[in-house]
Amino acid sequence: MTTKQTLPTDAALVLICKRPALGHGKQRLAVRIGVERALDIAEHLLDCALEDLRSWHGPVVIAPDQRDACDWAAQLMPQALCLAQTAGNLGERINNLDHSLRGLDHRQLLYIGSDAPALAPDDYQRVHAALGTHDTVLVAARDGGVVLMASNLPWPDLAALPWSTPELGHALANACRRVGHSVALCGESFDIDEQADLPFAAQALADDPRATRRRLLQTLNNLEGL
Repeated sequence: MTTKQTLPTDAALVLICKRPALGHGKQRLAVRIGVERALDIAEHLLDCALEDLRSWHGPVVIAPDQRDACDWAAQLMPQALCLAQTAGNLGERINNLDHSLRGLDHRQLLYIGSDAPALAPDDYQRVHAALGTHDTVLVAARDGGVVLMASNLPWPDLAALPWSTPELGHALANACRRVGHSVALCGESFDIDEQADLPFAAQALADDPRATRRRLLQTLNNLEGL
């Protein structure tokens, strides 16, 4: 496993996230394992995503879901631009965020969430390379969604896409193609939304040497009945 993105780049890596708190985020998981355990996992997942931002040799952006969270984001990563999400569903929020960032002269943007800990430096490098020959690059999730979405061009209207369903990845790729984007699918990973994802995550991260992933794995292994 490659340890770092080594070449400087103008491409910006954007983290769309929630500030972990009891009852805020990972609600499907909390129903099954309790709010405190779900919060613990959410905090570790955020740490994994922040580790990826710190390894990125280019601009980084944190996009929290609350407008008053930028002081929190600045404490986490002072070098990151903080741009809070707007109202609306996830598609609308991504469209608005993308419009704002392109208005700040960012032209190549890679978007991740805070729930895909198996994304590795090699994945980011493949996506960045693919952006050299395609307008839009997606990394699929095993549940039919996406764990990374990147583009050289503004996104089409994403508001009506079937977010949080197994049809999302296919629908997103088709929406991009309909407005003329060349689209590359660049591998598959997973995200953590449900209790059923936890054993798969523990297996996938078993040999991952990165510090945040080792801490997440320890937390997963300590869960009774995993």
